[in-house]
Amino acid sequence: MSHSGLSTFQTTNISSFPTPSFSMKNPVNVGLIGSQFIASIHAEALKACAHARLTAVASPTPGNAAAFAARHGIPHAFTDYRQLLALPEIQMVVIGIPNHLHCQVVVEAAEAGKHIVIEKPLCLSIAEADRMISVCRARGVKLMYAEELCFAPKYVRLKQLLDSGALGRPTLIKQAEKHDGPHAPHFWDVERSGGGVTMDMGCHSIEFFRWMLGRGPVKSVYAQMNTSVHSAKTRGDDNAIILLEFANGVVCMAEQSWTKLGGMDDRAEVYGTEGVAYADLLRGNAIETYSAGGYEYAVEKAGSTKGWSFTIYEEAWNYGFHGEMAHFIDCVQNDRQPLVTGEDGRAVLEIIFAAYESARTGRKVELPFHTTAKRPIDLWRPAT
Repeated sequence: MSHSGLSTFQTTNISSFPTPSFSMKNPVNVGLIGSQFIASIHAEALKACAHARLTAVASPTPGNAAAFAARHGIPHAFTDYRQLLALPEIQMVVIGIPNHLHCQVVVEAAEAGKHIVIEKPLCLSIAEADRMISVCRARGVKLMYAEELCFAPKYVRLKQLLDSGALGRPTLIKQAEKHDGPHAPHFWDVERSGGGVTMDMGCHSIEFFRWMLGRGPVKSVYAQMNTSVHSAKTRGDDNAIILLEFANGVVCMAEQSWTKLGGMDDRAEVYGTEGVAYADLLRGNAIETYSAGGYEYAVEKAGSTKGWSFTIYEEAWNYGFHGEMAHFIDCVQNDRQPLVTGEDGRAVLEIIFAAYESARTGRKVELPFHTTAKRPIDLWRPAT
């Protein structure tokens, strides 16, 4: 069964994000900066939205952009993203590139007058975050922080249960995301990534908690991290447990791992004074599978799936990418504020820095947390 971006968005529009008001306006012309796995997911989601038109793609690796463009029917392909930004017809760009490049490309896209979707994490430092937000605000362009969990249909339904009062007053929220490690070299290199699993996947949990709780202030952060399996590949953390205490007293616990075999695991639990709800993003809408040779997940490419695993169908839709892209297209067409903004990405980054500080000191860290560190990892394991 196929889903268009519009029908998907209407299906999942309950209480957690605004109803799109698509009109007879011309489609929004979109450029993709990046051509690897996340760009493929973005392309799939955008092609499902009738109000988006994939117009160009840029990738510095010779041949990558051209092959990507041929695969997705995109008319323009460049090895230099600045050529893409120079196209006057491009109205928005979706950026899926290594973390250390985020700031400069966002700034240049904003200066070119393009609306921007930037993949997580926002960037490497608070200073970079402030620069990105400031330039986008000065140029009058929208900056959306791409947190797809805020659009995942099962999690949207979970938030509706909480918002409706069905669970009473929330007391504890948990979210876990685990697999056996990232697929690309830049994730392992903390000079480019800024950190380990907390930076890569902990950012999902943090914004998930903020979104679920109406983005109220976080009071404190406590984290435990270690590198238990992949020390030969990275000095970043490959397992992390992070506790957030919100000002309203709700405690949230994130579990993140790059050491879990058997494919992707993504789930959430909400406990309240009058109920409890469990949402597993894969189990319950997946195919229980045994494969001697293994296979690849479309979204995360989460390593080996040999043996038993849960094979998800309509994976990009279940993860919220279709709703996410349809939402931002609507924001561009109808001058709306994105559900997840650059300021949200900055708030997540501040919490990540606090988490690495907590892992270093073994103590709870109060927010707001101020640091001049260039990367979160430098607070926990500085370069020697």
